[in-house]
Amino acid sequence: MPFPPIRYLDEHAYAELARASGGGDDFLLPWIVFSFVAAFNFGIFAYSLISTQSAARSAAMFASQSLAVAQSGTIVSQVCPYVIGELGDAPGMSGVSTCTGSPVTVTVTAQTPGSGNMNTVTVNVTYNTMQLIPLPGLMAGSLAIRRTVEMPIRN
Repeated sequence: MPFPPIRYLDEHAYAELARASGGGDDFLLPWIVFSFVAAFNFGIFAYSLISTQSAARSAAMFASQSLAVAQSGTIVSQVCPYVIGELGDAPGMSGVSTCTGSPVTVTVTAQTPGSGNMNTVTVNVTYNTMQLIPLPGLMAGSLAIRRTVEMPIRN
């Protein structure tokens, strides 16, 4: 029993077939674009949250060396390279060399006594993400991420 002959469709036949089936591509395109934008924004925000937490932890580890280091007047400039190192690949951080303004702000406070009746150092890192594509009602176009780490002073 022979197979039926193969019928090749030309471009007009494809257009006619698409019209007959009701299209469908026009309905899915906005959802695909919306999903891509949401996934892109979420990825940037998640990376920024993780990097900001790591930056605060690194700065607190440096500042907790001793009470003299934690109370020095230049502690913010001393921990700034560690913060910038952790946030270096975050969006909007290229060319940033200080930690006293936008997009990153660092504050260091020595507390004597702090939590648990021990001397502690508290580091606050605030990172403002760059403006992304906002999704009204779901996701803001940018975030101000603030992370605080309190660590006991070692010496």
